[in-house]
Amino acid sequence: MAIVDLVMPKLGESIMEATILKWNKQIGDHIAVDETVLEIATDKVDTEVPAPFAGKLVEICFQVNDVAPIGSVLAKIEVAGENNNVSNAIIETPIPDLAPLTSPAPIAEETEFIPYVPAAPINTAPQETRNTEARFYSPLVLNIAQSEGISLSDLEKIPGTGSGGRVSKKDILNWVAAKKSGTTAPVTSPVATTQTQASSVAASASTSAASSPAGVVLSGASEIIEMDRMRKLIAKHMVDSVQTSPHVTSFSEADVTNLVQWRNNNKAAFEKREGTKLTFTPLIIECLVAAMKKFPLINSSLDGDRIIIKKDFNIGMATALPNGNLIVPVIKGADQLNLVGLSKSINNLADAARNNKLKPDDTQNGTFTFTNVGTFGSLMGTPIINQPQVAIIAIGAIKKRVAVIETPSGDSMAIRHMMYLSLSYDHRIVDGSVGASFLTEVANQLEAWDPNRTA
Repeated sequence: MAIVDLVMPKLGESIMEATILKWNKQIGDHIAVDETVLEIATDKVDTEVPAPFAGKLVEICFQVNDVAPIGSVLAKIEVAGENNNVSNAIIETPIPDLAPLTSPAPIAEETEFIPYVPAAPINTAPQETRNTEARFYSPLVLNIAQSEGISLSDLEKIPGTGSGGRVSKKDILNWVAAKKSGTTAPVTSPVATTQTQASSVAASASTSAASSPAGVVLSGASEIIEMDRMRKLIAKHMVDSVQTSPHVTSFSEADVTNLVQWRNNNKAAFEKREGTKLTFTPLIIECLVAAMKKFPLINSSLDGDRIIIKKDFNIGMATALPNGNLIVPVIKGADQLNLVGLSKSINNLADAARNNKLKPDDTQNGTFTFTNVGTFGSLMGTPIINQPQVAIIAIGAIKKRVAVIETPSGDSMAIRHMMYLSLSYDHRIVDGSVGASFLTEVANQLEAWDPNRTA
């Protein structure tokens, strides 16, 4: 018999740890190849960890709500046979398919988790002896603390039952329930605390608590629905984006008749030849990239007082999930793909998102975001910027309308396929002249679509 180690898989470039959500197998259980052993969560995605070999689970190294670093041994599996070349081996589970976690509408990148560093205590009165070692909190616990408006000074006071005295999900939820029932001291005002705490997470939690609205008064027939973890993260990202960037939105209109007719004439042959559908999305993204090359400031980020112009054109596209949430998979190197490559990349990412098959890298490193609000019948929208990007474009529904056509022989009236475009941009970097000019260029690119080009 041989013992192999099941280790925490790599989950993305910026992800260094994950929280154990659930063990699907217990010690003594037999496991088939690729059968799910446990479920884990990061601040970006939730995923399942499968077994690399068939065997029997003989040891569990982490408990539920424990935080395990990438590469750490999660469990040990006894594998039958002595000549299988796995004796005393450490087997790293391949990156599994992931259930998407948090994407605002839309969100492509998220701020890397910063561990809490406690401030020095104020020696104004004798204090109870405390452990001076920095206390670690999992992303799940921090998310709950932020959503409930709990400052880190109060989070420190919560007794932990997890490994090494860590605060678990159960601990913080019990504390919140006790607080609401009036059996614990109320949360202290975080205003002064934020001035002395170095952690950016503390500042975020304190701001949330200080600006939280008054409690909702229920009257009449009401239904209370608890926000799921993904929706809480989306809500936080939306608020953070609005507080970070002064949003400005410009609008334009495009006559996309040539583009619509070209797609109608070519979509059947294209699908038959390439084995993938020809939607409007790759056509629009091709025009977007052409316009972005003329306005490089649109493809940038702000780092303090430095503007970072991105040379890669990684376009995030907002995709609706079956549960009503949104995720933003990223089309990497969109400027290097032809129409066939764009179509296959877009369709594969959209299918993976809807079937919970996205990998961690699929939602990272976006430089610009595109959302098609017209899919749901909306004429236009004012999207919120996907931090740390500086702009996001929304495409409205294509509608037939009577329009004035200018020709060398004079103006005429005709029925045309018209579409509204809206661009939200960060006014710290992008001024109205640049934002409006870029949006006009996108409309020009769409209107200039060659009706005679080959698919």
